[in-house]
Amino acid sequence: MRLFFKIAIVFFLTLAILIPLMLVHGTITERASYRQTAIQDVAGSYAGEQAITGPVLVVPYVETFEREETGPQGVRKVLRERKGQWTYFPDALSIDGTLAPDTRTRGLYRVPVYELGLRAHATLRAVIPSDADTIRPRRIGQPYLSVGLQDARGLVGSPKLAIDGRTVPLQGGFGSRDRGGVHARLAIPRAGETLAFDIRFDATLGGTQSLELVPIAKDNRFNLASAWPHPSFGGSFLPRTRTVGDTGFRARWEISSLATDAQSRFLANTPLPSVSVSMVDPVDVYVLADRATKYGILFVVLTFVGFFMFETIKQLPIHPIQYALVGLALAIFFLLLVSLSEHIPFGAAYVIAAVACIGLLGFYLSAVLRSATRGIGFAAMLALLYAALYGLLVSEDNALVLGAGLLFAILAAIMIVTRKVDWYALQHRGAMQAA
Repeated sequence: MRLFFKIAIVFFLTLAILIPLMLVHGTITERASYRQTAIQDVAGSYAGEQAITGPVLVVPYVETFEREETGPQGVRKVLRERKGQWTYFPDALSIDGTLAPDTRTRGLYRVPVYELGLRAHATLRAVIPSDADTIRPRRIGQPYLSVGLQDARGLVGSPKLAIDGRTVPLQGGFGSRDRGGVHARLAIPRAGETLAFDIRFDATLGGTQSLELVPIAKDNRFNLASAWPHPSFGGSFLPRTRTVGDTGFRARWEISSLATDAQSRFLANTPLPSVSVSMVDPVDVYVLADRATKYGILFVVLTFVGFFMFETIKQLPIHPIQYALVGLALAIFFLLLVSLSEHIPFGAAYVIAAVACIGLLGFYLSAVLRSATRGIGFAAMLALLYAALYGLLVSEDNALVLGAGLLFAILAAIMIVTRKVDWYALQHRGAMQAA
């Protein structure tokens, strides 16, 4: 019975260690939320994530129509007016951009920002419909050519819009649409007239973390380059070609309107498909620390199993308080890891936290196990576990196979060591000692 009682105590101690591990996990989540707040603060005072749409030509009009209405004098025909607009998209759109990365600091947190040197070229052809009713022709309003920007506060200096080589004055906003950006008012066309524009738009645009480009034309070609070495490509389309290295990246997209419904979504005023690139941190300390804490219970279980093996096979009594202290030391490792990684690189923080905890446990276990050799052996075992955990953290794509292999190796080692143990004899010996 003494053996099973000890097993029950170790089991409940293992569950109890989950409490500090959960507290550490909560701390990591809280710190990650602080970083997100820092990103929002930078975006609020600098410029947020950017998205570029257009150019798009909008021609408003008012038409008169006749309809029947019922009144005190019966049914009669009356004339009414309704507003509408024609929207024209580019036939071809090419955008070349260079992102100059920088960082803004909020407390402990560094937020990546950029300035985009933008050069856009588009060709657009618009056929203004003829009047079907020559008696009551439409009244065509002043058209505007718009370029949509997610956050116009990011504009640095004055952007330049040229149509057929002639610079036109720009105004803020996206015309009559509920979108931000800039637009230029054009001359009022005639019904049935065909308009053809060669459009160039040059601007310097600041933003935070990510940039999106909307493939609004029939034929879209985007080229982006930056000195940021860790881009993350997303959105609805991945680059057709890309090169990424220590000196930065270059990416190219070629998208046809046949492959995207951007134009219909624009007309429906719904979220638009886009290509995107984000300046990400390749080592997200909070993601790595969070993943590490998920292996914390494995550390505790393996250490407690090792203690139990020594206690039962070598007849070394280990008090439950000693189990608990060792479990707390293992939990403190993860708190040290996240606190240090906020100030120094993650790899260095991991080494310092691991050396501190392994050193403490090795010194303490030398007394608990009544042998410096046993204490050093346990410390060496923990060092192997910490090294294996680091391999799992930095190799996310292979984490499952590495984790499964590690668990198999540990189970195999336990089975090999205990293959000749007579558990009934150990139980009987424990009962005799208790008597």
